[in-house]
Amino acid sequence: ATRLASLKLEDCPAFQALAADADPRDRAYAEYLGGRWQGLERTLLPAQHQAVLALSATQAEAPVLAAMDDPLARLVACAALLRQTRLGPSGIELAVQTASSQGWRRPLLAWLGVQLQRSQQAGDLAGAARLQRRIDLVLGKVSGNP
Repeated sequence: ATRLASLKLEDCPAFQALAADADPRDRAYAEYLGGRWQGLERTLLPAQHQAVLALSATQAEAPVLAAMDDPLARLVACAALLRQTRLGPSGIELAVQTASSQGWRRPLLAWLGVQLQRSQQAGDLAGAARLQRRIDLVLGKVSGNP
């Protein structure tokens, strides 16, 4: 889950080695994290992720994500939705805010990278430049610093 929160989207090899012995809840959570939601039993997931799985394709995700009290669960849910190509700009911004407010550098850089890529794809040069400056700041590449 922590790997996914930092947008490491490949399946966890450590879990794969133990999957055959995992209980149904652990297997369901692994399927959720892996983006394999078809036929997944929602009630087997941790409570905070059940609402995410219940979202319809047209339903806004940001209110469900914002209601999550646990910042790690929120980032995991954001990443799971991103993996499903169902995370919009407000959800991405919420992920950036969550990682930033927790001081989690690796997830923050990953989510800022998503925002940067989207700005570039949209042709928003000013937004992309602003995001690149923020990334550089987080990386310690600010003028006057080596």
